[in-house]
Amino acid sequence: MKRLSLRAKRLVDLIGSTLLLVVFAPVMLLVGLVVRVTMGSPVLFRQPRLGYRGREFTVLKFRTMRDDRAADGSPLPDEQRMTAIGNLLRNTTVDELPELINVLRGEMSLVGPRPLLVEYREAYTPNEMRRHEMPPGMAGPVLSGGRNALDWEAKFERDVWYVDNWSLWLDAKIFVRTALAVLRREGVSAEGHATMPKFTDERHKREGPDER
Repeated sequence: MKRLSLRAKRLVDLIGSTLLLVVFAPVMLLVGLVVRVTMGSPVLFRQPRLGYRGREFTVLKFRTMRDDRAADGSPLPDEQRMTAIGNLLRNTTVDELPELINVLRGEMSLVGPRPLLVEYREAYTPNEMRRHEMPPGMAGPVLSGGRNALDWEAKFERDVWYVDNWSLWLDAKIFVRTALAVLRREGVSAEGHATMPKFTDERHKREGPDER
């Protein structure tokens, strides 16, 4: 039964991502042009993430930061690399529109746990790793209920709850709630951070790059 429901979920993803790509195509073209003019190439930010069943894929987003580096070659803190345009894109979540391509490819879903950094694999507890029993999503239980205002433990609890209680009806409710949260710009960044403290180093209070 669940396998049949997952096929239905994939069908919804295919139809939904296609329609949304058509609707948002003018916005994406305009944003791509603005990013190209203000930050140069590349327009898209690409990064390996963990997906369904722990498989790796490359997530796509619009760039929001310059590639400024310190004398030793390490990236400067997010706060120093974030551009005014990038901050606007993040606050409105427009930077994530290219993820619709990931959904169309079958690497993501419209709704599911957010895809996180590959390096987090070694830091998960067995229970936290269960978040990968469903495809990662653009909208999700974290984005609809606190986003980066939540700490990592609370995020993982919501993700695992989603896996255990998933249904197409739950996806519909989460999608609507996420859209409302985005419009209200709720929880875009953790307190005192440009994005979110890095999970693997959170206990040591070090900030990591480009995490939602």
